[in-house]
Amino acid sequence: MDVSLSFLPGSDVPILACGGDDCKINLYIQQNGQFQKTLVLHGHEDWIRGIEWAVCGGDLFLASCAQDCLIRIWKVQAKSAPSVEVKDDDSIRLKENTFTMKNKNTETTYAVILESVLAGHENWVFAVHWQPSFLKDGIRQQTMRLLSASMDKTMILWAPDEESGVWLEQVRVGEVGGNTLGFFDCQFSPDGSMILAHAFHGALHLWRQTPANKKEWTPEVVISGHFNSVQDVKWDPEGEFIITVGSDQTTRLFAPWKRKHQTEVTWHEIARPQVHGYDMHCLAMTGRFQFVSGADEKVLRVFTAPKNFVENFSNISGISMEKLCSSEAVDLPEGATVPALGLSNKAVFQGDMAAQPADEEEKFNSVSNQYHQIYFQSLILTEPPTEDHLLQNTLWPEVQKLYGHGYEIFCVACNNSKTIVASACKASKKEHAAIILWSTTSWKQLQSLSFHNLTVTQMAFSPDDKFLLAVSRDRNWSVWKNQDKKTLQSEPVFSLFAYTDKNTAVHSRIIWSCDWTPDSKYFITGSRDKKVIIWGDCGSAGATESSGLGAIEPCSSILDVGDSVTAVSISHVLAPDESYIIAVGLECGKINLYTWKQSEQRPVLTDWTKCAETDNSQSHTLAVKRLCWRNRVGRAGLKDQDDSEWLQLASCGADHCVKILNVNRCAL
Repeated sequence: MDVSLSFLPGSDVPILACGGDDCKINLYIQQNGQFQKTLVLHGHEDWIRGIEWAVCGGDLFLASCAQDCLIRIWKVQAKSAPSVEVKDDDSIRLKENTFTMKNKNTETTYAVILESVLAGHENWVFAVHWQPSFLKDGIRQQTMRLLSASMDKTMILWAPDEESGVWLEQVRVGEVGGNTLGFFDCQFSPDGSMILAHAFHGALHLWRQTPANKKEWTPEVVISGHFNSVQDVKWDPEGEFIITVGSDQTTRLFAPWKRKHQTEVTWHEIARPQVHGYDMHCLAMTGRFQFVSGADEKVLRVFTAPKNFVENFSNISGISMEKLCSSEAVDLPEGATVPALGLSNKAVFQGDMAAQPADEEEKFNSVSNQYHQIYFQSLILTEPPTEDHLLQNTLWPEVQKLYGHGYEIFCVACNNSKTIVASACKASKKEHAAIILWSTTSWKQLQSLSFHNLTVTQMAFSPDDKFLLAVSRDRNWSVWKNQDKKTLQSEPVFSLFAYTDKNTAVHSRIIWSCDWTPDSKYFITGSRDKKVIIWGDCGSAGATESSGLGAIEPCSSILDVGDSVTAVSISHVLAPDESYIIAVGLECGKINLYTWKQSEQRPVLTDWTKCAETDNSQSHTLAVKRLCWRNRVGRAGLKDQDDSEWLQLASCGADHCVKILNVNRCAL
């Protein structure tokens, strides 16, 4: 399960320790160019998970940890000439394991003694590490400090007592609550002033020693992110943060952190609005602090930000509360919590947190008082939260469930005036592939749009809200037009405006992605057949009398990008030469930037210009799942002017990564 290599004391002979699932530690020594098994150390009663050597003075120490919750420290030292045994010595001694090693005609005997057994963890101990050695006056020094990480969600720092030499627990750090498993591994910083652990769910936990009080360790800000494929990413309407959903069953919110008196801006996860029991698939922003998300279930869920999030977001991003809050923010809940037997995030209001029995004897008179439900704590943050805070105190209350689909939700979109949400689910028949439209005011179903035969993979409303575009696994697209009724109270009605079928289709494989140009004239489709096509013009395509459907044709040359296209997105801001800026995400993880301009000449050959492609460090390592341009000029968190040359592109991929690229539009 683990191996560690070192040199025997006072020699250059390598010794290898191997810990296995047979509960034994095997020691191998190199003799004549081969590693030979020389000794077996018994003691652990379960699988050995971690093992590490440390050289201190003339002795060699081996620390081992196992699933029996114990840590053992062994000492290897060279023995002097064997002394004459005294027979009547009744003193209790630890049993020595000895072995002899030949090196350049000299024989040396070594003894292995069990130095100490450390019991402090209450669950499997997964990792054990010595503090790194350092050079002082040309001599390598080793501090006798040991760090262990366990499934009981704690890390312990061990050191021998200065007077007695007994190994004692110095510091214990860890996380409380949440639905996580414990720590999987741990590490010291080179100088031993910081310790880092990583948990089973991919989260990092960092603690720093307080300079003033060496016994005190405080949690620090650390990077975080998804630990499985990230399926969707969206900017908020103001372009100040992004929300992502992933197959790790979480929805995460990332925002730029503006430190006081510093110009540098770094991005951090500042909230985890949804921790779900299903893999997440898609989301759409339905307001500044409201989103709707879909997962591997038939229900769409709507979430609204609580007051505590808005306050903390204001502190971290440096945007004033007046700008963030409108008048209706007064009755917002403080936060959210998941009830013990519930699955939905329930709102917690100001009164709920104070409602605890005053009298001591009243406390345990009922089961509900014994196990108090509120796990949410309203904390004011000035820096990004730590992992255990993210798990418990940053949930958003769920305000609505939308029932109507027969299978798992696959994609969702919201129009620009934030009045309609469109959603679609996985489908292998026409009746299940229908798009459902919902009102964001009443959350009632408005309409069901049936056309496609297989799963609709992505939808997009045109910027002027007149059209809804859908692309599907059946290799076709459909455009639906909003029939403007003049009466104010009537619900919007969409009817089929244009589509491709077997005869008119250009794509020969699944169409993964689509988007509109900012003027609502053209739309783009990207497919597994490596083609990207721009279609239009939707404004001039009048409905023909015969079929009642507008004829929309490709108005660009077919762009072959050389790999399956999994995501496309068109910037809301034009390039300096008035051409559209288009980002194309590929299955190999690369993102290519193109500009496209309507060309009058036929055949069209020179309308696409490739401006840039991401290098290996900027690309994803697996398929790009979604691309999303920030809907305004400038970089989030920086006070860029309205005529700034910078644009920002958010991307997410199957490699668990979310990336934000700064794009200089003047250099395209």
